[in-house]
Amino acid sequence: MIALAEIEAARQNLSDVLLPTPILFSPRLSEDVNGQIFVKAENLQRAGSFKLRGAYNKLVSLTQAQRRNGVVAASMGNHAQGVALAARLLGVRAVIVMPELAPLAKITATRRYGAEVILHGQSFDEAIAHARHLCETQSMTLIHAFDDPLVVAGQGTIGLEILEALPEVGTVIVPIGGGGLIGGIASAVRALKPNTRIIGVQAAGCAAVQASLAAGEPVTIQQASTIADGIAIKRPGGITLPLIRDLVDDVVTVEEDEIAHAIMYVLQHQSLQAEGAGAVGVAALLNRKIEPRDKESVCVVLSGGNIDPIVLSSVIDQVLVQDGRYLVLRTSVLDRPGNLAGMTEQIAAAGANVVDIMHRRAAWGVPLDRTGLEMILEVRDHEHGRAVIQRLTENGYRVSAVGNDEYQA
Repeated sequence: MIALAEIEAARQNLSDVLLPTPILFSPRLSEDVNGQIFVKAENLQRAGSFKLRGAYNKLVSLTQAQRRNGVVAASMGNHAQGVALAARLLGVRAVIVMPELAPLAKITATRRYGAEVILHGQSFDEAIAHARHLCETQSMTLIHAFDDPLVVAGQGTIGLEILEALPEVGTVIVPIGGGGLIGGIASAVRALKPNTRIIGVQAAGCAAVQASLAAGEPVTIQQASTIADGIAIKRPGGITLPLIRDLVDDVVTVEEDEIAHAIMYVLQHQSLQAEGAGAVGVAALLNRKIEPRDKESVCVVLSGGNIDPIVLSSVIDQVLVQDGRYLVLRTSVLDRPGNLAGMTEQIAAAGANVVDIMHRRAAWGVPLDRTGLEMILEVRDHEHGRAVIQRLTENGYRVSAVGNDEYQA
């Protein structure tokens, strides 16, 4: 366990740096999962996530000689921004190694804070190997994203804030990547309110912690494939895994479509922007991976909001299709003037709105005298979508719905 005194010292170090992120009651989520659910909105923190806490607490501890030589970090994005901002606040040179496929928005933001960004490797693990090489060759100090006691202590300040705002909290739900966030929060909560249930959430596409707990030591999984890039860590830390083993009650996983729905849910019902890693706790609740206990308060850590706009747009489109708000249809019409107008008139009469329409003359093997059409229609719900399909069918159009099992016979 990270000592409570270390976390309290970190809080003092951070007192003039952090924004006071709120703990917000979520009426809709509480109703949907039958509990009293609050979210700790770390997506509203400086640099868009909790990462400034650990990064600054580590950097402020450096000697003058270490500060002169500069720091290096490896990150998929949020730790990169946290280190870059902390370094700027302290006047320290920062070099950040990011995987080549890191989100563009996070690369741009890291550079905006004044750090030098090097793109290297296909994963966090390859990036940190290069960061260690820079430390050895340039006498720089490595600021690890999670496997450092000072970083963990900085993240643990969130636990202090949760307990102050919700002294009655019964369950705390925390995303897990390398384990620094949950290790710090669990250390604080166990020291002050030991009976609180602490549950970690990983993406099923990168669930290294469960494998490591089963093995009794950190193990490296082979693949990391998840929209939750902020927790796409193939191997937990040697410091953090024992903290998870000793202090955390359970670790659950959520699937990609569950994460996507949670991102949309938080945006729609909490008016907050969450990235995939930030939304996994909400996903676990919505999909009954975690059940609130009777009359207890539950706090979900919304760890970050730095989602690439293109990814967010794709998530919104995907969820709208799955939830029945967008209806994607394929059909064909005779390739003659006016035939498309006849179809759109029927769509309008059914109360649907054409969002997008694409001609596919060479697609799907349609006869030469016809043109293939793929349309995105805005509808109210699945029932309305089925009514639109029925009207088109009754008027002689052969249509098939794409991307939603609700419309399959």
